[in-house]
Amino acid sequence: MRKNKQPTGSNIQYHRVLSRRDFLANTALLGAGLAAGPSLWAASSDQTKGINKMKTRKLGQLEVSELGLGCMSISANYGAPAPRDQGIKVIRAAHEKGVTLFDTAEVYGPYTSEELVGEALAPIRDKVHIATKFGFNLEDASGGLNSRPEHIKKVAEASLKRLRTDRIDLFYQHRVDPKVPIEEVAAAVKDLIKEGKVLHFGLSEASAKTIRRAHAVQPVTAVQTEYSLMERGPKKNGVLATCGELGIGFVPWGPIGMGYLTGKIDARTQLDAKTDLRSGFDRFSPENLVANTPIVEELKRFAEKKNATPAQISLAWLLAQKQFIVPIPGTRNIDHLNENLGAINIQLTPDDLRELDSAFSKIKVQGGRMNEEQMKVVDQTE
Repeated sequence: MRKNKQPTGSNIQYHRVLSRRDFLANTALLGAGLAAGPSLWAASSDQTKGINKMKTRKLGQLEVSELGLGCMSISANYGAPAPRDQGIKVIRAAHEKGVTLFDTAEVYGPYTSEELVGEALAPIRDKVHIATKFGFNLEDASGGLNSRPEHIKKVAEASLKRLRTDRIDLFYQHRVDPKVPIEEVAAAVKDLIKEGKVLHFGLSEASAKTIRRAHAVQPVTAVQTEYSLMERGPKKNGVLATCGELGIGFVPWGPIGMGYLTGKIDARTQLDAKTDLRSGFDRFSPENLVANTPIVEELKRFAEKKNATPAQISLAWLLAQKQFIVPIPGTRNIDHLNENLGAINIQLTPDDLRELDSAFSKIKVQGGRMNEEQMKVVDQTE
């Protein structure tokens, strides 16, 4: 089986600096909702107009819109960056339609995503919640993880400037650093909270055990991990149950299967190895794109029955799982934004959920969600 090429090129700057062996480059993709590619499964006007009023949900004690916006793909790593004015337009349009949670990270770009989000939201700063992340060693060409307390505080100061704000609403550890006890990480963020520079603490791709340890030092507001109809890990490994038990919110990244569950990607889709990190992901190899076709076909069948799109069903399914779940699909396209937000119009019945779960349980997903090297920086502590 032919392996995908790894992304290369200077336009993915952090690809050179996040890891001595380059595997961390791809992890910058993880933890952000992803945009869909060129439309091969276009939403009809009936499926995107008349979006219901956005409701709110609670991530811990932080009240946000039931759908957020992942902002990474606007600026980096999902093809060439969108024009700045286009990115600002999408972000502001999301807010106009009720979105209040905007997700970014210093590593996206690096830095350019935070700068764009800061510029776009500056006029409405008090009406939104900004989530960003720390945890990578971007200043050192050798790359790798860095969650030392002094580094966390340095990153916070830099992120505040790029975001044009005086506080970070939700500050995630992007990846658990095995060299720094999570208690020290939680204590560092606790200090930032006392100073008013950070309001809430989050973890990304953390195990249930790590979540409990961190929560004992500083209450965790949200955990961000890949979760979708295609990836059920958080339900199997106890992370989702732990969040429910401790009153922690859960924010799925990749809620539409990194774009695959839109029905717009198949073996003919060309992903630029220089600008699109998915080109190096196992599930996006030409072989696995073909092998996973039954997943998309089943989703299309169900979506047609509900007069919805596959993307909308994917998001509606997540919203129906738990009240403390807030997906963050990303896009750089207004039409795709409207399509995604249209998911809040869809109410899946218990019978609908059983039908989807039954159908998907019979289909084996081909290809790991990340490559072997990328999984090495995912906390799987038991």
